[in-house]
Amino acid sequence: MPSDIVQGSADYRDAGLVFPPGFTFGSATAAYQVEGAAAQEGRLPSIWDTFSRTPGKVWNGDTGDVACDHYHRWESDLDLMQELGLDAYRFSIAWPRVVPTGRGAVNQAGLDFYSRLVDGLLARGIEPVATLYHWDLPQPLEDAGGWPARATTDAFEEYAAIVGAALGDRVHTWTTLNEPWCSAYLGYGQGGHAPGRHEPAAALAAVHHLNLAHGRALRALRATSTGAPEYSVTLNFHVLRGAGDAAADAMRRIDALANRAFTGPMLKGEYPADLLEDTASVTDWSFVQDDDLATIRQPIDVLGVNYYSTATVRPWDGETPMQHNDGHKLVAGGTAWPGSDGVVEFVEQPGPYTAMGWNIAPDGLYELLTGLHDEFPDQPLMITENGAAFDDVVAADGSVSDPERVDYLRRHLTAAHRAIEAGVDLRGYFVWSLLDNFEWGYGYAKRFGIVRVDFDTLERTPKHSALWFRDLAATHVLPR
Repeated sequence: MPSDIVQGSADYRDAGLVFPPGFTFGSATAAYQVEGAAAQEGRLPSIWDTFSRTPGKVWNGDTGDVACDHYHRWESDLDLMQELGLDAYRFSIAWPRVVPTGRGAVNQAGLDFYSRLVDGLLARGIEPVATLYHWDLPQPLEDAGGWPARATTDAFEEYAAIVGAALGDRVHTWTTLNEPWCSAYLGYGQGGHAPGRHEPAAALAAVHHLNLAHGRALRALRATSTGAPEYSVTLNFHVLRGAGDAAADAMRRIDALANRAFTGPMLKGEYPADLLEDTASVTDWSFVQDDDLATIRQPIDVLGVNYYSTATVRPWDGETPMQHNDGHKLVAGGTAWPGSDGVVEFVEQPGPYTAMGWNIAPDGLYELLTGLHDEFPDQPLMITENGAAFDDVVAADGSVSDPERVDYLRRHLTAAHRAIEAGVDLRGYFVWSLLDNFEWGYGYAKRFGIVRVDFDTLERTPKHSALWFRDLAATHVLPR
């Protein structure tokens, strides 16, 4: 370690830290957020097409119809990635672009797009990291029941086999699911994400069927990929804080629903007993069939970790108005916490905050990485999303100085480096996001990109954070 390192102690603002050889520096996007071309070349609607076109669901009535137009601008976007020195690009494949009705006929034009994308990445020396599912379920599958229906796992396995056969000779890493917590609880319980249902029992059935889809997709990918890809899944972990002396049970409940409902079956082959007990009033879990847990527990080469902020909880006293500051837009009549609604409340946390209202807490990332290492010591980890939305300002010369984002990235990369020094097998870091894009229920109101997108002209402008990240990727040394 060089002698000129500046130690930032508790504020996580170190400089001069050297990341190990082979550490991956990448960036990430998702299909519906950037591609556009929503009704072109055979693509049919997903649940997010339907949801975003439903009045009142998305800020300003925004949709992903055009987004960043990455579908038509992919070559120049890949050139930009190369200029920024990215080692890897994490993208998602749009299920309704490849199998437009969810099952049955394959849309060759859709597969060809992703084949060109993968070839373009490889030609530029960028590793393709492909996510099979980033929330864009084909609408016909939702019409037939969606993720609460077991048949959706059949469809997902078929889709995985199709994509594996087409791209598995060249993809560097396969990721089955992105943040199934959001798909299940926000989509079917709280209702703030597509398809916008408020059904707690359905949310828990979706949890299981997403877990099962992960296991079945891994088997299908391994059977059809002719290269030597690595296999992964990406989870958004909740790093919990307790408010008051009686918060331990509240933290346990949310940890079970948010974290262990996925790591339990995926990495241990079991659902936590306390999760089943906490949710017994909502469902009897009879949708779990013989051999499901064995199917879910498939070996993975790396566990994707998404982290943005922490959450503080306490037991609700049953009298004062309940707080629901869980970092997500609230929808009347829905809950993201089946079995713990009316039991646990989320407490507003101290700042500073991003433009999303999320607290900035790099210590939470360090705690998360070291905690996962302690629980699963043989499991390599990858930070697959970390980043921040801020209200960027374009200068008169067209440049975008975003010191808040640079500081956010510095602090969280410091946390990542400290985790490595503590013995965590951390393989890389993907900044979210490459481009300003369609931010789900917030439409185009929130900007996470290290590259600015003018949504009138679609012009791309690397922000100062992109240039800072370029220097980091080139030198593996945390810039001053």
